[in-house]
Amino acid sequence: MAAWTSGAHLGPYVLLAPIGAGGMGEVWKARDARLERVVAVKRLKERPSARLKQEARAIAALNHPHICQIHDIGPDYLVLEYIEGQPLKAALRTPASPWDTRTPLCVECVLS
Repeated sequence: MAAWTSGAHLGPYVLLAPIGAGGMGEVWKARDARLERVVAVKRLKERPSARLKQEARAIAALNHPHICQIHDIGPDYLVLEYIEGQPLKAALRTPASPWDTRTPLCVECVLS
């Protein structure tokens, strides 16, 4: 897996900064040059596989305010809605409170 760098282009997406990484892959904050919006780009560590398509279909089949939307799929990456917030791991370490009062969780949670 070749390293991604800030400023690199993936089709219409310009990588801005890494958001997080985990056992499954990495997530970058990026700009969609076509629609002028910020997105999250997730790449699996493994070679592109049926798992990437399976994950894309699962996300696309769901519509819930607590689940990010999928915008696009590339040969080895997913383009997801970018949600400003804290990582799931950090949110789980804070004192208990109802989920609906927590701050939004960023896309890093998809790597945990």
